Amino acid sequence: MPTTRRIVIAVFPDVDLLDVTGPAEVFSLANRETGGAAGYQVQLASPEAGVVTTSAGVRLVTDLAFAEVNGVLDTLLVPGAVDMHPEGPVPRIDQDVVAWVAKVAPAAKRVASVCVGAHVLAEAGLLDGRTATTHWSTAERLAADHPKVTVDPDPIFVRSGRIWTGAGISACMDLALALVTEDLGEEVALAVARQLVMYLKRQGGQSQFSVPLSRPPATRRDIDELRMYIAEHLESDLSAPALAERMCLSERHFARVFRQETGSTPAGYVEAARVEAARRLLESTDDPLDQVAAACGLGSVETLHRALRKHIGTTPAAYRRRFRTAS
Repeated sequence: MPTTRRIVIAVFPDVDLLDVTGPAEVFSLANRETGGAAGYQVQLASPEAGVVTTSAGVRLVTDLAFAEVNGVLDTLLVPGAVDMHPEGPVPRIDQDVVAWVAKVAPAAKRVASVCVGAHVLAEAGLLDGRTATTHWSTAERLAADHPKVTVDPDPIFVRSGRIWTGAGISACMDLALALVTEDLGEEVALAVARQLVMYLKRQGGQSQFSVPLSRPPATRRDIDELRMYIAEHLESDLSAPALAERMCLSERHFARVFRQETGSTPAGYVEAARVEAARRLLESTDDPLDQVAAACGLGSVETLHRALRKHIGTTPAAYRRRFRTAS
């Protein structure tokens, strides 16, 4: 008889649809690829059993009410939901969901969140003292709201003991494949990835997109104007002394103000902006690498290689093969 691996996915109004269906599809394909030997049993649980409308407007029918979930769980999976505000997406924290997760989590062999579901785990106290990730757009909020959590906004997923956290939206598939790898080995996970036409491990080192440049507008208008200047003059001298002179500030004072407003050193911000520009050129053109390096201010092919390795864990050629969008 195959081992049964019971997975319960929390479902609640306006939950992100893919956060629920993506992992469920991965586990279903694992069952198919192993002839049922994987033994995954996926159950959807909601505050009250029945129909739940997701953020996409698609309705899901759940198997259980929260109160009916009992016994040992192999995996408790917590997806997320957001409310849109003028300042951007804000994770929805339903205290009834938080209370249920806190109650059920001790009976789960492992707990995983998808996207902004990490905010629910944090609110339930499950991430204290751990490293976690979430969607890049809410990582700052997670760190501010929960100072006991070490938030890394860059990885596709993070494992900390029995607690797993996944990054934004489609990363739910990467996280689910990692769970399958842990349960059944890389060969089965690779077979599932092939069926999904996915990489088992993303090229680009597990990096989310546009993290360094995702910060909201600065409180100082002159810093926002400088950020626009940097984006439009990547091939220029953007050293800290040159930028400080442009701002009519001492280099030391400029560096302090810039870090306070952007969370980054001037050099780190400029390099991130140049890497972002290089990525766009690699995705949309066939320009030789020396032209890409010159256009985005990185100067040489060697510097381009080093910068991409540092920021996204891959080479320019490998990145272009993976993400080229135009012929």
